[in-house]
Amino acid sequence: MVKRKPPLSFWQIWNMSFGFLGIQFGFALQNANVSRIFETLGAKIEEIPILWIAAPVTGLIVQPIIGHMSDNTWNRLGRRRPYFLTGAILASLALLIMPNSPALWVAAGMLWVMDASINISMEPFRAFVGDMLPPEQRTKGFATQSFFIGTGAVIASLLPYILTNWLNVRNTAQPGEIPPSVKLAFYIGAAVFLSAILWTVIKTREYSPEELKEFSHVESKTPDEKPEESTVLNKEIYIRHGIYWTSGGILLSIMIMKLNLEAELYILTVGAAVFGLIQLISGLFISSGKTKSGLVIVITDLFKMPRTMKQLAVVQFFSWFALFSMWIYTTSAVTHHIYGTSDTSSELYNRGANWVGVMFAVYNGFAALMAFLLPVVARYTNRKFTHMISLIAGGVGLISIILFKKPELLIISMLGVGLAWASILAMPYAILTGSLPPEKMGTYMGIFNFFIVIPQIMAASILGFLVKHLFGGESIFAIVTGGVSMFLAAVSVLFVDDKD
Repeated sequence: MVKRKPPLSFWQIWNMSFGFLGIQFGFALQNANVSRIFETLGAKIEEIPILWIAAPVTGLIVQPIIGHMSDNTWNRLGRRRPYFLTGAILASLALLIMPNSPALWVAAGMLWVMDASINISMEPFRAFVGDMLPPEQRTKGFATQSFFIGTGAVIASLLPYILTNWLNVRNTAQPGEIPPSVKLAFYIGAAVFLSAILWTVIKTREYSPEELKEFSHVESKTPDEKPEESTVLNKEIYIRHGIYWTSGGILLSIMIMKLNLEAELYILTVGAAVFGLIQLISGLFISSGKTKSGLVIVITDLFKMPRTMKQLAVVQFFSWFALFSMWIYTTSAVTHHIYGTSDTSSELYNRGANWVGVMFAVYNGFAALMAFLLPVVARYTNRKFTHMISLIAGGVGLISIILFKKPELLIISMLGVGLAWASILAMPYAILTGSLPPEKMGTYMGIFNFFIVIPQIMAASILGFLVKHLFGGESIFAIVTGGVSMFLAAVSVLFVDDKD
Protein backbone atom coordinates (compact mmCIF):
# COMPACT_ATOMS: atom_id res chain seq x y z
CA MET A 1 0.00 0.00 0.00
CA VAL A 2 1.38 3.39 -1.00
CA LYS A 3 1.51 6.28 1.45
CA ARG A 4 1.22 9.99 0.94
CA LYS A 5 3.40 12.49 2.72
CA PRO A 6 1.22 13.92 5.48
CA PRO A 7 0.66 17.69 5.39
CA LEU A 8 2.65 19.58 8.01
CA SER A 9 1.22 22.14 10.40
CA PHE A 10 1.99 25.85 10.20
CA TRP A 11 4.48 25.61 13.07
CA GLN A 12 6.22 22.58 11.59
CA ILE A 13 6.77 24.50 8.35
CA TRP A 14 7.81 27.54 10.41
CA ASN A 15 10.44 25.54 12.35
CA MET A 16 11.88 23.80 9.29
CA SER A 17 12.25 27.19 7.55
CA PHE A 18 13.52 29.22 10.52
CA GLY A 19 17.17 28.51 9.73
CA PHE A 20 16.85 30.63 6.61
CA LEU A 21 16.58 33.65 8.92
CA GLY A 22 20.21 33.08 9.89
CA ILE A 23 21.38 32.21 6.39
CA GLN A 24 19.91 35.39 4.97
CA PHE A 25 21.28 37.42 7.88
CA GLY A 26 24.77 36.47 6.76
CA PHE A 27 23.93 36.78 3.07
CA ALA A 28 22.43 40.26 3.49
CA LEU A 29 25.39 41.55 5.50
CA GLN A 30 27.60 40.29 2.69
CA ASN A 31 25.52 41.89 -0.08
CA ALA A 32 25.11 45.28 1.60
CA ASN A 33 28.63 45.71 2.96
CA VAL A 34 31.25 43.74 1.02
CA SER A 35 31.57 46.30 -1.81
CA ARG A 36 31.94 48.96 0.92
CA ILE A 37 34.69 46.89 2.60
CA PHE A 38 36.47 46.36 -0.72
CA GLU A 39 36.40 50.08 -1.56
CA THR A 40 37.58 50.99 1.94
CA LEU A 41 40.54 48.62 1.56
CA GLY A 42 41.53 50.28 -1.71
CA ALA A 43 39.64 48.52 -4.51
CA LYS A 44 38.94 50.57 -7.65
CA ILE A 45 35.37 50.67 -8.90
CA GLU A 46 36.15 48.55 -11.99
CA GLU A 47 37.85 45.93 -9.78
CA ILE A 48 34.84 45.24 -7.57
CA PRO A 49 33.09 42.74 -9.90
CA ILE A 50 36.21 40.57 -10.17
CA LEU A 51 36.57 40.58 -6.37
CA TRP A 52 32.95 39.46 -6.06
CA ILE A 53 33.57 36.51 -8.37
CA ALA A 54 34.38 34.30 -5.36
CA ALA A 55 30.71 34.14 -4.42
CA PRO A 56 29.22 32.67 -7.61
CA VAL A 57 32.21 30.45 -8.39
CA THR A 58 32.00 28.96 -4.91
CA GLY A 59 28.29 28.29 -5.32
CA LEU A 60 28.87 26.71 -8.72
CA ILE A 61 31.29 24.21 -7.21
CA VAL A 62 29.86 23.66 -3.75
CA GLN A 63 26.09 23.38 -4.25
CA PRO A 64 25.88 20.37 -6.61
CA ILE A 65 28.47 18.55 -4.52
CA ILE A 66 26.58 19.23 -1.29
CA GLY A 67 23.28 18.38 -2.99
CA HIS A 68 24.58 15.01 -4.17
CA MET A 69 26.19 14.27 -0.80
CA SER A 70 23.05 15.16 1.12
CA ASP A 71 20.97 12.90 -1.14
CA ASN A 72 23.19 10.04 0.02
CA THR A 73 23.62 10.95 3.69
CA TRP A 74 21.81 9.50 6.67
CA ASN A 75 23.11 9.74 10.24
CA ARG A 76 21.86 10.65 13.70
CA LEU A 77 21.29 14.27 12.61
CA GLY A 78 19.40 13.19 9.49
CA ARG A 79 19.87 13.81 5.80
CA ARG A 80 20.04 17.59 5.26
CA ARG A 81 20.56 18.86 8.82
CA PRO A 82 24.25 17.85 9.11
CA TYR A 83 24.98 20.28 6.27
CA PHE A 84 22.86 23.05 7.78
CA LEU A 85 24.95 22.87 10.95
CA THR A 86 28.38 22.51 9.35
CA GLY A 87 27.81 25.49 7.07
CA ALA A 88 26.50 27.61 9.94
CA ILE A 89 29.58 27.05 12.09
CA LEU A 90 31.97 27.90 9.24
CA ALA A 91 29.95 30.92 8.07
CA SER A 92 29.75 32.33 11.59
CA LEU A 93 33.54 32.16 11.91
CA ALA A 94 33.92 33.90 8.53
CA LEU A 95 31.54 36.68 9.61
CA LEU A 96 33.72 37.32 12.65
CA ILE A 97 36.90 37.54 10.58
CA MET A 98 35.69 39.40 7.46
CA PRO A 99 35.40 42.99 8.84
CA ASN A 100 38.83 42.65 10.47
CA SER A 101 40.61 41.94 7.18
CA PRO A 102 43.93 43.83 7.20
CA ALA A 103 44.23 43.94 3.40
CA LEU A 104 42.10 43.67 0.26
CA TRP A 105 43.34 40.19 -0.62
CA VAL A 106 42.36 38.92 2.84
CA ALA A 107 38.84 40.36 2.46
CA ALA A 108 38.50 38.72 -0.98
CA GLY A 109 39.62 35.40 0.49
CA MET A 110 37.20 35.68 3.39
CA LEU A 111 34.36 36.37 0.96
CA TRP A 112 35.24 33.06 -0.68
CA VAL A 113 35.16 31.21 2.64
CA MET A 114 31.97 32.95 3.75
CA ASP A 115 30.11 32.20 0.55
CA ALA A 116 31.22 28.56 0.49
CA SER A 117 29.94 28.16 4.05
CA ILE A 118 26.62 29.88 3.31
CA ASN A 119 26.18 27.60 0.30
CA ILE A 120 26.79 24.51 2.43
CA SER A 121 23.89 25.54 4.66
CA MET A 122 21.61 26.95 1.99
CA GLU A 123 21.51 24.30 -0.74
CA PRO A 124 20.02 21.48 1.39
CA PHE A 125 17.26 23.84 2.59
CA ARG A 126 15.74 23.88 -0.91
CA ALA A 127 15.75 20.09 -1.10
CA PHE A 128 14.40 19.97 2.48
CA VAL A 129 11.07 21.40 1.28
CA GLY A 130 10.85 18.76 -1.44
CA ASP A 131 11.67 16.03 1.08
CA MET A 132 9.24 17.03 3.79
CA LEU A 133 6.20 18.58 2.13
CA PRO A 134 3.53 17.10 -0.16
CA PRO A 135 3.13 18.86 -3.54
CA GLU A 136 0.15 20.97 -2.42
CA GLN A 137 2.21 22.55 0.41
CA ARG A 138 5.44 23.27 -1.45
CA THR A 139 4.49 26.75 -2.62
CA LYS A 140 3.67 27.57 1.02
CA GLY A 141 6.98 26.03 2.12
CA PHE A 142 9.06 28.14 -0.27
CA ALA A 143 6.96 31.19 0.60
CA THR A 144 7.76 30.66 4.28
CA GLN A 145 11.45 30.50 3.40
CA SER A 146 10.98 33.76 1.48
CA PHE A 147 9.43 35.32 4.58
CA PHE A 148 12.44 34.44 6.71
CA ILE A 149 14.81 35.50 3.95
CA GLY A 150 13.12 38.89 3.81
CA THR A 151 12.93 39.28 7.59
CA GLY A 152 16.55 38.34 8.17
CA ALA A 153 17.74 40.57 5.36
CA VAL A 154 15.78 43.58 6.66
CA ILE A 155 17.40 43.45 10.06
CA ALA A 156 20.87 42.63 8.73
CA SER A 157 20.79 45.34 6.06
CA LEU A 158 19.67 47.94 8.60
CA LEU A 159 22.18 46.99 11.28
CA PRO A 160 24.95 49.50 10.44
CA TYR A 161 22.33 52.26 10.13
CA ILE A 162 20.67 51.29 13.43
CA LEU A 163 23.98 51.02 15.26
CA THR A 164 25.06 54.45 13.99
CA ASN A 165 21.84 56.43 14.31
CA TRP A 166 20.15 54.78 17.28
CA LEU A 167 23.05 53.51 19.38
CA ASN A 168 25.70 56.08 18.42
CA VAL A 169 28.26 53.51 17.28
CA ARG A 170 30.93 55.28 15.23
CA ASN A 171 30.34 55.06 11.44
CA THR A 172 33.72 56.33 10.21
CA ALA A 173 37.30 55.19 10.64
CA GLN A 174 40.78 56.04 9.47
CA PRO A 175 41.44 55.55 5.73
CA GLY A 176 41.79 51.83 4.99
CA GLU A 177 39.94 50.77 8.17
CA ILE A 178 36.42 49.32 8.52
CA PRO A 179 34.04 51.47 10.64
CA PRO A 180 33.05 50.02 14.06
CA SER A 181 29.37 50.01 13.05
CA VAL A 182 30.13 47.53 10.25
CA LYS A 183 32.31 45.35 12.46
CA LEU A 184 29.68 45.09 15.18
CA ALA A 185 26.98 44.28 12.60
CA PHE A 186 29.05 41.31 11.38
CA TYR A 187 29.59 40.06 14.95
CA ILE A 188 25.83 40.14 15.60
CA GLY A 189 25.27 38.39 12.27
CA ALA A 190 27.53 35.51 13.29
CA ALA A 191 25.51 34.90 16.46
CA VAL A 192 22.15 35.08 14.68
CA PHE A 193 23.29 32.76 11.86
CA LEU A 194 24.35 29.97 14.20
CA SER A 195 21.37 30.37 16.56
CA ALA A 196 18.74 30.22 13.79
CA ILE A 197 20.26 27.10 12.21
CA LEU A 198 20.42 25.40 15.60
CA TRP A 199 16.69 26.08 16.04
CA THR A 200 15.84 24.24 12.82
CA VAL A 201 18.25 21.37 13.59
CA ILE A 202 16.75 20.88 17.07
CA LYS A 203 13.07 21.51 16.25
CA THR A 204 12.67 19.36 13.12
CA ARG A 205 12.94 15.74 12.21
CA GLU A 206 13.52 14.20 8.79
CA TYR A 207 12.02 11.23 7.04
CA SER A 208 14.43 8.33 6.82
CA PRO A 209 15.34 6.91 3.38
CA GLU A 210 13.00 3.99 4.11
CA GLU A 211 10.11 6.33 4.92
CA LEU A 212 10.69 8.36 1.78
CA LYS A 213 10.54 5.21 -0.32
CA GLU A 214 7.18 4.33 1.22
CA PHE A 215 5.54 7.55 0.14
CA SER A 216 3.66 7.49 -3.12
CA HIS A 217 5.15 9.82 -5.70
CA VAL A 218 2.00 11.76 -6.44
CA GLU A 219 4.33 14.32 -7.96
CA SER A 220 5.94 11.71 -10.19
CA LYS A 221 6.59 12.85 -13.69
CA THR A 222 4.81 11.88 -16.85
CA PRO A 223 7.11 10.04 -19.30
CA ASP A 224 8.05 13.17 -21.28
CA GLU A 225 9.05 14.99 -18.08
CA LYS A 226 11.30 12.29 -16.64
CA PRO A 227 15.03 12.86 -16.84
CA GLU A 228 16.73 10.10 -18.79
CA GLU A 229 18.32 7.38 -16.73
CA SER A 230 21.90 8.27 -15.90
CA THR A 231 22.94 4.67 -16.58
CA VAL A 232 22.67 5.41 -20.29
CA LEU A 233 26.04 7.11 -20.64
CA ASN A 234 27.92 7.91 -23.83
CA LYS A 235 31.59 8.41 -23.08
CA GLU A 236 32.34 9.38 -26.69
CA ILE A 237 29.97 12.37 -26.47
CA TYR A 238 31.53 13.56 -23.21
CA ILE A 239 35.04 13.23 -24.59
CA ARG A 240 34.19 14.93 -27.90
CA HIS A 241 32.31 17.80 -26.27
CA GLY A 242 35.03 18.08 -23.65
CA ILE A 243 37.63 18.58 -26.35
CA TYR A 244 35.47 21.25 -28.02
CA TRP A 245 34.89 23.21 -24.80
CA THR A 246 38.50 22.94 -23.60
CA SER A 247 39.97 23.92 -26.96
CA GLY A 248 37.53 26.80 -27.37
CA GLY A 249 38.30 28.12 -23.89
CA ILE A 250 42.04 28.00 -24.47
CA LEU A 251 41.82 29.68 -27.88
CA LEU A 252 39.61 32.49 -26.57
CA SER A 253 41.98 32.99 -23.63
CA ILE A 254 44.88 33.37 -26.06
CA MET A 255 42.81 35.89 -28.06
CA ILE A 256 42.14 37.96 -24.92
CA MET A 257 45.86 37.94 -24.13
CA LYS A 258 46.89 38.94 -27.68
CA LEU A 259 44.33 41.75 -27.86
CA ASN A 260 45.21 42.89 -24.32
CA LEU A 261 41.53 42.85 -23.26
CA GLU A 262 40.22 43.14 -19.70
CA ALA A 263 41.54 40.43 -17.36
CA GLU A 264 38.07 39.63 -16.01
CA LEU A 265 37.11 38.19 -19.40
CA TYR A 266 39.39 35.27 -18.57
CA ILE A 267 36.71 34.17 -16.11
CA LEU A 268 34.49 33.17 -19.02
CA THR A 269 37.16 31.58 -21.19
CA VAL A 270 38.91 29.68 -18.40
CA GLY A 271 35.48 28.61 -17.12
CA ALA A 272 34.67 27.16 -20.55
CA ALA A 273 37.97 25.26 -20.56
CA VAL A 274 37.36 23.89 -17.06
CA PHE A 275 33.85 22.77 -18.06
CA GLY A 276 35.44 20.93 -20.97
CA LEU A 277 37.96 19.24 -18.68
CA ILE A 278 35.15 18.12 -16.38
CA GLN A 279 33.42 16.46 -19.35
CA LEU A 280 36.68 14.82 -20.42
CA ILE A 281 37.26 13.47 -16.91
CA SER A 282 33.66 12.19 -16.79
CA GLY A 283 34.17 10.39 -20.10
CA LEU A 284 37.37 8.77 -18.82
CA PHE A 285 35.63 7.71 -15.59
CA ILE A 286 32.86 6.06 -17.63
CA SER A 287 35.47 4.28 -19.77
CA SER A 288 37.06 2.84 -16.64
CA GLY A 289 33.70 1.73 -15.24
CA LYS A 290 33.39 4.45 -12.57
CA THR A 291 29.77 5.26 -13.45
CA LYS A 292 28.80 5.75 -9.80
CA SER A 293 31.28 8.58 -9.30
CA GLY A 294 29.65 11.72 -7.92
CA LEU A 295 31.21 13.77 -10.74
CA VAL A 296 29.76 11.46 -13.41
CA ILE A 297 26.32 11.48 -11.79
CA VAL A 298 26.18 15.28 -11.48
CA ILE A 299 27.43 16.00 -15.01
CA THR A 300 25.09 13.33 -16.47
CA ASP A 301 22.09 14.69 -14.61
CA LEU A 302 23.04 18.18 -15.83
CA PHE A 303 22.68 17.08 -19.44
CA LYS A 304 19.53 15.09 -18.77
CA MET A 305 17.51 17.70 -16.89
CA PRO A 306 13.70 17.65 -17.08
CA ARG A 307 12.29 20.01 -19.72
CA THR A 308 10.71 22.34 -17.14
CA MET A 309 14.08 22.75 -15.45
CA LYS A 310 15.71 23.76 -18.74
CA GLN A 311 13.01 26.38 -19.35
CA LEU A 312 13.36 27.76 -15.83
CA ALA A 313 17.13 27.95 -16.33
CA VAL A 314 16.62 30.77 -18.85
CA VAL A 315 14.37 32.68 -16.43
CA GLN A 316 16.89 32.24 -13.63
CA PHE A 317 19.77 33.43 -15.80
CA PHE A 318 18.25 36.83 -16.56
CA SER A 319 16.79 37.23 -13.04
CA TRP A 320 20.06 36.65 -11.23
CA PHE A 321 22.14 38.70 -13.68
CA ALA A 322 19.90 41.60 -12.69
CA LEU A 323 20.19 40.91 -8.96
CA PHE A 324 23.97 40.59 -9.07
CA SER A 325 24.33 43.90 -10.92
CA MET A 326 22.33 45.51 -8.11
CA TRP A 327 24.32 43.89 -5.30
CA ILE A 328 27.67 44.84 -6.84
CA TYR A 329 26.95 48.40 -7.88
CA THR A 330 24.26 49.90 -5.63
CA THR A 331 26.75 51.28 -3.11
CA SER A 332 28.92 53.02 -5.71
CA ALA A 333 25.91 54.13 -7.77
CA VAL A 334 24.05 55.67 -4.83
CA THR A 335 27.10 57.32 -3.21
CA HIS A 336 28.17 58.83 -6.54
CA HIS A 337 24.88 59.42 -8.38
CA ILE A 338 22.85 60.59 -5.36
CA TYR A 339 25.39 61.75 -2.75
CA GLY A 340 28.02 62.97 -5.22
CA THR A 341 31.13 61.46 -3.61
CA SER A 342 33.60 58.63 -4.11
CA ASP A 343 35.75 59.36 -1.03
CA THR A 344 35.30 56.22 1.09
CA SER A 345 36.67 57.88 4.23
CA SER A 346 34.21 60.81 4.12
CA GLU A 347 31.13 61.15 6.28
CA LEU A 348 29.01 61.73 3.16
CA TYR A 349 30.13 58.47 1.52
CA ASN A 350 29.48 56.43 4.66
CA ARG A 351 26.07 58.09 5.08
CA GLY A 352 25.25 57.02 1.52
CA ALA A 353 26.57 53.50 2.14
CA ASN A 354 24.37 53.23 5.23
CA TRP A 355 21.39 54.36 3.14
CA VAL A 356 22.09 51.49 0.76
CA GLY A 357 21.58 49.23 3.78
CA VAL A 358 18.22 50.91 4.33
CA MET A 359 17.30 50.39 0.67
CA PHE A 360 18.21 46.71 0.89
CA ALA A 361 16.20 46.42 4.10
CA VAL A 362 13.17 47.93 2.32
CA TYR A 363 13.23 45.52 -0.61
CA ASN A 364 13.77 42.55 1.70
CA GLY A 365 11.07 43.75 4.09
CA PHE A 366 8.59 44.18 1.26
CA ALA A 367 9.56 40.72 0.01
CA ALA A 368 8.76 39.29 3.45
CA LEU A 369 5.32 40.94 3.37
CA MET A 370 4.66 39.69 -0.16
CA ALA A 371 5.86 36.15 0.56
CA PHE A 372 2.46 34.98 1.80
CA LEU A 373 0.46 37.07 -0.69
CA LEU A 374 2.10 35.61 -3.79
CA PRO A 375 0.80 32.05 -3.21
CA VAL A 376 -2.71 33.52 -2.96
CA VAL A 377 -2.26 35.39 -6.23
CA ALA A 378 -0.86 32.24 -7.83
CA ARG A 379 -3.86 30.22 -6.63
CA TYR A 380 -6.31 32.62 -8.31
CA THR A 381 -4.21 33.08 -11.47
CA ASN A 382 -1.20 30.77 -11.87
CA ARG A 383 2.44 30.65 -10.83
CA LYS A 384 3.75 31.76 -14.22
CA PHE A 385 1.61 34.91 -14.34
CA THR A 386 2.51 35.76 -10.74
CA HIS A 387 6.22 35.40 -11.43
CA MET A 388 6.08 37.37 -14.68
CA ILE A 389 4.32 40.37 -13.11
CA SER A 390 6.74 40.33 -10.19
CA LEU A 391 9.77 40.36 -12.50
CA ILE A 392 8.34 43.26 -14.50
CA ALA A 393 7.97 45.20 -11.23
CA GLY A 394 11.60 44.42 -10.41
CA GLY A 395 12.79 45.68 -13.79
CA VAL A 396 10.88 48.94 -13.36
CA GLY A 397 12.32 49.32 -9.86
CA LEU A 398 15.93 48.93 -10.97
CA ILE A 399 15.66 51.26 -13.96
CA SER A 400 13.86 53.92 -11.93
CA ILE A 401 16.95 54.40 -9.69
CA ILE A 402 18.56 56.53 -12.39
CA LEU A 403 15.58 58.91 -12.39
CA PHE A 404 15.75 59.89 -8.72
CA LYS A 405 18.03 62.44 -7.07
CA LYS A 406 16.68 62.26 -3.50
CA PRO A 407 17.66 59.23 -1.40
CA GLU A 408 14.15 58.91 0.05
CA LEU A 409 12.64 58.32 -3.39
CA LEU A 410 14.80 55.22 -3.87
CA ILE A 411 12.44 53.50 -1.44
CA ILE A 412 9.87 53.44 -4.26
CA SER A 413 12.38 51.68 -6.52
CA MET A 414 13.04 49.08 -3.85
CA LEU A 415 9.36 48.12 -3.58
CA GLY A 416 9.45 46.84 -7.14
CA VAL A 417 12.69 44.99 -6.47
CA GLY A 418 11.18 43.51 -3.30
CA LEU A 419 8.21 42.07 -5.17
CA ALA A 420 10.54 40.47 -7.71
CA TRP A 421 12.80 39.13 -4.96
CA ALA A 422 9.89 37.48 -3.12
CA SER A 423 8.81 35.73 -6.29
CA ILE A 424 12.35 34.72 -7.34
CA LEU A 425 12.82 32.98 -4.00
CA ALA A 426 9.59 31.00 -4.23
CA MET A 427 7.94 30.55 -7.63
CA PRO A 428 10.76 28.93 -9.66
CA TYR A 429 11.37 26.38 -6.90
CA ALA A 430 7.68 25.64 -6.47
CA ILE A 431 7.42 25.00 -10.22
CA LEU A 432 10.68 23.04 -10.31
CA THR A 433 10.04 20.53 -7.51
CA GLY A 434 7.03 19.14 -9.35
CA SER A 435 9.29 18.05 -12.22
CA LEU A 436 12.08 16.41 -10.20
CA PRO A 437 12.53 12.78 -9.11
CA PRO A 438 12.41 12.71 -5.27
CA GLU A 439 15.54 10.56 -4.95
CA LYS A 440 17.58 13.22 -6.79
CA MET A 441 16.04 16.30 -5.21
CA GLY A 442 19.31 17.51 -3.65
CA THR A 443 21.40 16.86 -6.75
CA TYR A 444 19.01 18.70 -9.06
CA MET A 445 18.61 21.60 -6.64
CA GLY A 446 22.40 21.89 -6.69
CA ILE A 447 22.45 21.77 -10.48
CA PHE A 448 19.66 24.35 -10.61
CA ASN A 449 22.01 26.63 -8.72
CA PHE A 450 24.23 26.66 -11.84
CA PHE A 451 21.65 28.97 -13.41
CA ILE A 452 21.94 31.32 -10.46
CA VAL A 453 25.73 31.48 -10.34
CA ILE A 454 26.55 31.39 -14.07
CA PRO A 455 24.76 34.73 -14.67
CA GLN A 456 26.58 36.13 -11.64
CA ILE A 457 29.88 35.03 -13.17
CA MET A 458 28.81 36.64 -16.44
CA ALA A 459 27.97 39.86 -14.59
CA ALA A 460 31.31 39.85 -12.78
CA SER A 461 33.09 39.24 -16.10
CA ILE A 462 31.49 41.87 -18.30
CA LEU A 463 29.96 44.58 -16.09
CA GLY A 464 33.34 45.96 -15.03
CA PHE A 465 34.34 46.12 -18.70
CA LEU A 466 31.07 47.87 -19.61
CA VAL A 467 31.28 50.38 -16.75
CA LYS A 468 34.84 51.31 -17.67
CA HIS A 469 34.60 51.44 -21.47
CA LEU A 470 30.93 51.95 -22.34
CA PHE A 471 29.37 53.70 -19.33
CA GLY A 472 32.22 56.15 -18.67
CA GLY A 473 32.73 54.92 -15.10
CA GLU A 474 29.06 55.58 -14.19
CA SER A 475 28.01 52.46 -12.28
CA ILE A 476 24.36 53.55 -12.29
CA PHE A 477 24.11 52.28 -15.87
CA ALA A 478 25.10 48.78 -14.73
CA ILE A 479 21.95 48.80 -12.57
CA VAL A 480 19.87 49.96 -15.55
CA THR A 481 21.33 47.01 -17.49
CA GLY A 482 20.11 44.79 -14.67
CA GLY A 483 16.61 46.24 -15.05
CA VAL A 484 16.57 45.32 -18.74
CA SER A 485 17.72 41.81 -17.82
CA MET A 486 14.79 41.54 -15.39
CA PHE A 487 12.38 42.35 -18.25
CA LEU A 488 13.96 39.56 -20.34
CA ALA A 489 13.40 37.17 -17.45
CA ALA A 490 9.71 38.14 -17.36
CA VAL A 491 9.34 37.34 -21.06
CA SER A 492 11.10 33.99 -20.59
CA VAL A 493 8.51 32.90 -18.01
CA LEU A 494 5.93 32.65 -20.78
CA PHE A 495 7.79 29.65 -22.24
CA VAL A 496 7.89 27.58 -19.02
CA ASP A 497 5.74 24.45 -18.64
CA ASP A 498 4.12 24.27 -15.20
CA LYS A 499 2.06 21.09 -15.07
CA ASP A 500 1.96 20.55 -11.30
